[in-house]
Amino acid sequence: MEKISLDISKTFNTINREQVYALSTAAEAANTALENGTGKGNDFLGWLQLPSSITEDFLDEIQKTADALRTRCEALVVIGIGGSYLGAKAVIDALSGAFDSMDNKKPVIVYAGHNIGEDYLYELSAFLKGKSFGIINISKSGTTTEPALAFRILKKQLEESAGKAEAKNRIVAITDKAKGALRTLATKETYKTFVIPDNVGGRFSVLTPVGLLPVALAGIDIRQLVKGASDMEKASGGQAPFAENIAAQYAATRNILYQQGKKIEILANFNPKLHYVAEWWKQLYGESEGKEHKGIFTASVDFTTDLHSMGQWIQEGERSIFETVISVANPQYKVDVPEDAQDLDGLNYLVGQRLDYVNKMAELGTQMAHVDGGVPNIKITLPKLNAYYIGQLLYFFERACGISGYLLGVNPFDQPGVEAYKKNMFSLLKKPV
Repeated sequence: MEKISLDISKTFNTINREQVYALSTAAEAANTALENGTGKGNDFLGWLQLPSSITEDFLDEIQKTADALRTRCEALVVIGIGGSYLGAKAVIDALSGAFDSMDNKKPVIVYAGHNIGEDYLYELSAFLKGKSFGIINISKSGTTTEPALAFRILKKQLEESAGKAEAKNRIVAITDKAKGALRTLATKETYKTFVIPDNVGGRFSVLTPVGLLPVALAGIDIRQLVKGASDMEKASGGQAPFAENIAAQYAATRNILYQQGKKIEILANFNPKLHYVAEWWKQLYGESEGKEHKGIFTASVDFTTDLHSMGQWIQEGERSIFETVISVANPQYKVDVPEDAQDLDGLNYLVGQRLDYVNKMAELGTQMAHVDGGVPNIKITLPKLNAYYIGQLLYFFERACGISGYLLGVNPFDQPGVEAYKKNMFSLLKKPV
């Protein structure tokens, strides 16, 4: 089986290979610190060997629960915020058909608890009215404001529409193993539950039930997802030399670019299905590295769409950026450009060419233009867009994030700054102490 690949050669207009490899010892030391649990935040390293520790029995239980929900429900609401929904949505969007939501044979998967938009929740409730729906509620504590509000409202709607007894069969709680409001409620109401491991933070939780259950509900092969991640775990482990470890190379390259004044990393793709992979990536790196007044600002674009909006700024704006492109070598389907007798659009020169060929030339042309314009370019290539390679990609980014955070000198596994807005919000809401 092939592996995803990394090409950093197009960064050498700003840095050089020697600078990257000069960080190899530090990167390998950071990776060893991850393996040995000797670095900052070592109480949140449960994701590190997670793929290889997942058992067949565990996957069977996930799949059995997903199948049971699929037989009962036309729609499933995944309630969570941040890593509690982004990983699942990234995988589901990447590996589902663009119009699967219009297929009556499949349950519709929708999301709640990731905002406090009153209109959004009203419209979601209206959409669910008259439908047999279920809920996957994801929260370690059960008291995080956004998902807790959504669950309170949707739980009431489900119990009123299906009856309390049936509602219990359609609610799954993914939460702490022993404590918290959601654990207490799940025990009282006898909901089916799965555990979020204590040593896995939300943004690293996609390969726990947090991500695996929604992904299984979408009909995606969770075994292949885990297999891809497990293979990347081995390939990027502490025993892998720097020259063969693409996670360490990516971490080192982005840190050298940061030292050279490239403060913004733009993750770009040429496949619209990867939009939410970028959203997941932005949280993973932004929340892990944005500390102590340090850290690369993470942004994303969908090409070629955003070449007609952000392309100008990327090409000629302030040279504080570098670009990482996720490229898919082989699309799933084939569409050729047809001939048109009138040729009013002037496209007959492309007759017989695949749309993917046109897209790849746009990708290459964009890379050339941006590099010429002073934007260092990193390229990550997936052989295909399937569960196995998405599994590789997710773990690659996670491992590289841990290494990169240690190279930067921060704790990549906490998020103290997230509490600031909550403190102010609770004070303004006059929440009881």
